Amino acid sequence: MQLIRDVFGLFGIVESVYERIKKILIPPKAYSWQTLIYLSLFSWLMSSLCVGLVKDLIAFCGWLFLIFGTAWYTTDSPLYIPGTNMPIGAVITGFLVSVFAFGHEENVFTPRTIFLWPTISGIITAIPEFFEGTGTEAKAQIPKIEERQKILILVGSCMVISCWLKFYFVTENWLNEYPSLLVDNYQGSAFVMKTLSTDKIPKNGVLILDKLAPQVEAQIAGQPWSQVEQWLLNAGQNVGNLGKQVIQVTLAEYEERFLWRIEPRVSGVKDAYKLDLLSIWGGPSSNPRGYYLLKSCRIDPVLTSGSISSQTVKKTEDKNTTAEIDCERKTLFFAGSPPAQQ
Repeated sequence: MQLIRDVFGLFGIVESVYERIKKILIPPKAYSWQTLIYLSLFSWLMSSLCVGLVKDLIAFCGWLFLIFGTAWYTTDSPLYIPGTNMPIGAVITGFLVSVFAFGHEENVFTPRTIFLWPTISGIITAIPEFFEGTGTEAKAQIPKIEERQKILILVGSCMVISCWLKFYFVTENWLNEYPSLLVDNYQGSAFVMKTLSTDKIPKNGVLILDKLAPQVEAQIAGQPWSQVEQWLLNAGQNVGNLGKQVIQVTLAEYEERFLWRIEPRVSGVKDAYKLDLLSIWGGPSSNPRGYYLLKSCRIDPVLTSGSISSQTVKKTEDKNTTAEIDCERKTLFFAGSPPAQQ
């Protein structure tokens, strides 16, 4: 007997679950939220079988059915976000509206979709306050004074959230286009997340000098010493032209390429020359004097034939004397203005 009761009890549970599922899935009448949801699914199915303008039109109708069906279902017995008068259904509907209006087929989670979501949800929450009645008999009304205050606070709060989200995306876009801004300390920022693994030396500045040094070496190494000295006299123009080419090629994908410039500094060291290559940041910085990076190169005269003596080495115009250049691998970082040109 107990076994029979258990079997019938199990059948009762299954029947109860079936009735609940049936109540959700089967519309009680044609004019219901389930009908709109089913129409949206049917529209998407039909749009997948079509092409061109017909496909877009059917998909558009499918989005409308989904938005209105979701809004209807979530307002039947609304649940509110704790501590607010915003229904959770308005948040869901706001997300669907934002995706429908500003999303793309390849990526629905665009920045515009995200930062407009709170504002759209706040507006959706406020709209019913301007109407009274139900169904097709609703008419426009002006909300009561106490309701106006709630609406203003709710919509205003949502707009503030949208502004913060927009600021986050703007900041991220800045750092993608101008990664050298990360040299400054953003560890306390709630928006700049990439700085947790950021080096204090701007990588683009280092990259510029690493690409520039071999080109300078190619123009100097093995050249007659007299020509090298003449090249060094015009180092500002020669290095500047090479630097512009390197920056345009190396930083082609970054907008910050217009904020870097290259300058040389030439000084004498005994019987040789010291050539400092500077990549100077011209963009915004917490340091009012900015910063720059430096890579040093040493240029020495070398005899290609004959005996070597101190007197011979000093004859820099000798046709057998050529230049040898050696650039350091390490790049130094300095905060402040670059040294003055001599």
